[in-house]
Amino acid sequence: MSDQETLFPFEVVLEGTPIALQCKTSATREAWKKRVNDAASERQRATYQLGFLDDRALAVTIYYFPSAPMEGDVDNIAKLILDGMISIAYLDDKVVERVTVQKFEPDGGWEFVVTSDMLALALDTEPPVVYIRVDDDLSWRTV
Repeated sequence: MSDQETLFPFEVVLEGTPIALQCKTSATREAWKKRVNDAASERQRATYQLGFLDDRALAVTIYYFPSAPMEGDVDNIAKLILDGMISIAYLDDKVVERVTVQKFEPDGGWEFVVTSDMLALALDTEPPVVYIRVDDDLSWRTV
């Protein structure tokens, strides 16, 4: 496929604190999932080059940049984000083979050497902010 025929990598930057699946209020969980979906839809409209989604295997990267040390576990934020991307970046999240979730707390002593334009935007956005990347590059596979 040529670059004009693929949606991937598909990147989204979303301001706000992610909600964990364990959140007690279903309305809060649904509101966060809708925010993810709305942000992904907006990004899709700005960059969309493929008229349909298929069932190719994908990898998802989620970086969370909190404004203060994070309460709770970083892995708990993944499910609602993955669900919020359904019908935008993939038809069903069962095609996701790999999920990388990482937090970058303030004063953590981290830096990025190479960034995409969207990751650079996330880094320039006042925290809290979430960067999401869906990619069909599965070069990490050994076979």
